[in-house]
Amino acid sequence: MRKAIIAGNWKMNKTPDEAKALVTELKPLVKDAACDVVVCVPAVDFAAVKEAAEGSNIHLGAENVHWAKSGAFTGELSADMLKACGVEYVIIGHSERRQYFGETDKTVNKRVLAAVEAGLKVILCVGENKEEREAGYTDALVEYQTLIALNGLTEEQASNLVIAYEPVWAIGTGLTATDEQANETIGVIRKAVARKYGAKAGDAIRIQYGGSMNPKNVKGLMAQPEIDGGLIGGASLKAPDFSLVVNYDKD
Repeated sequence: MRKAIIAGNWKMNKTPDEAKALVTELKPLVKDAACDVVVCVPAVDFAAVKEAAEGSNIHLGAENVHWAKSGAFTGELSADMLKACGVEYVIIGHSERRQYFGETDKTVNKRVLAAVEAGLKVILCVGENKEEREAGYTDALVEYQTLIALNGLTEEQASNLVIAYEPVWAIGTGLTATDEQANETIGVIRKAVARKYGAKAGDAIRIQYGGSMNPKNVKGLMAQPEIDGGLIGGASLKAPDFSLVVNYDKD
């Protein structure tokens, strides 16, 4: 059985004081969660979140990482820097990084390799936009993105990744893939991993849904056999909403 993982992606939100307040409010609400709980936050919030989450089941994550250990990369952070700040998880390849900041499948792969080598737990994002879905390219695209991103990893390393399927057309639009659509595409991703790394790796890898999961749709999505959690955007910015997603299995 794969343990579910619910991760919040705060994006460019929350000052350190706001971050501390949010995590402090969240801690008692998720302390009995059956899933892994992660908050991926802006770098300015690392210290505040780490301090506020101390002694709890909330894990700290970052929203990006560079592939180099050091160098002339103004504004970037290396995997070693993230680890030194207490970061455990890192999101790589989010659709907003691809859309606004020139992220490519090649740079996603370089970031994944660097993060894994440093011992960070990767949340790899893959997904299609509206035009690609309507053209019938969803399956081919997510398979390609996944295999390129994992290129160079061992079976064990690939098994320990988390993949987030994010239909780009459902992010911040109010649209959501149906439970069946999400399950089907995540199944395609899992089969791609299994073909590359073997059935054991395909069964082991955890794959989240990352397209506007919220308290209203979480139960239906999490009831699907292929879906192992969620990468949560807007709903992760309010402790009550995020806790309802985390505690999806409770009445």
